[in-house]
Amino acid sequence: MDERWLTRREGEFAVRLGLRMVKGLSNPHAAAIVAARGGAPFRSTDELWHRAGVPAAAMVQLAEADAFQPSLGLARREALWALKPLRDEPLPLFAAASQQAEMLVPEVHEPGVTLRPMTAGGEVVKDYGHVGLTLRDHPLTFLREDLKRRRIVTCAEAAAARDGKWLEVAGIVLIRQRPGSAKGVMFITIEDETGIANLVIWPSMFEQERRTILSAGMLAVKGRIQREGEVVHLVAKRLTDMSPELAGVGERDTPFPVPHGRGDEFHNFSSAPDHRDAPPRGLRTRDIYIPDLHIDSIKVRPRNFR
Repeated sequence: MDERWLTRREGEFAVRLGLRMVKGLSNPHAAAIVAARGGAPFRSTDELWHRAGVPAAAMVQLAEADAFQPSLGLARREALWALKPLRDEPLPLFAAASQQAEMLVPEVHEPGVTLRPMTAGGEVVKDYGHVGLTLRDHPLTFLREDLKRRRIVTCAEAAAARDGKWLEVAGIVLIRQRPGSAKGVMFITIEDETGIANLVIWPSMFEQERRTILSAGMLAVKGRIQREGEVVHLVAKRLTDMSPELAGVGERDTPFPVPHGRGDEFHNFSSAPDHRDAPPRGLRTRDIYIPDLHIDSIKVRPRNFR
């Protein structure tokens, strides 16, 4: 079998796999781009658009995901600027000119513009928002100095700590699980730039910090290390919602797009809704419902998380 054919097929597979991670990009459009690419790389955004025949919106989704940086050397903002003139219906005059000249004739000649580059944190935020991960620095890298001043250690340091040691660790919440066989105990996995940490939340703490546990995108947890061989857990004694600090990555005000894992029961709504979040029956539409003021009239049933 020809090695060049194998290399080309491996390259197509890598491109297709990467395109599947771009949020909002449909499978037919991704397949059209891979098919049009063939063995000849694209030399410009205009060439990709004409050869693949995908709509301008698909091109914008690629630019938002920073897909033009490796092949065309266009940063995210530069690529979005280059795509501004694109229209889904090419002008007949320029289409005829391109056919006559047997080469691509651009419809609009844009003057060269120097755009201010995005901050490193802003690039990471965009990666998470449009791809769900980043090959750049981890978000907590930008917060590490502040965390050190608060004596918050890394997940790697927590994993290497001795049994029974008290410490505080912080990370992005990936997975929250409350198995039915765990007698109400919740397990949370958080992540920072050094690795992951597994948290144990007792039922009493879950009831006290329920809102923080279920809504926080980033948690700081103080507790005691519990080590059994290679298995290390941090038994939580105090929780702090650090979502505002995470929102500061990239100098922005909107919530950070937390990359929850597939096993996160609460993020994926696999558990039944809590009766304490719903207004009691009998309220009319014009009534103002405040959960804390109506707690006496709500009949709470225990939840069973499966």
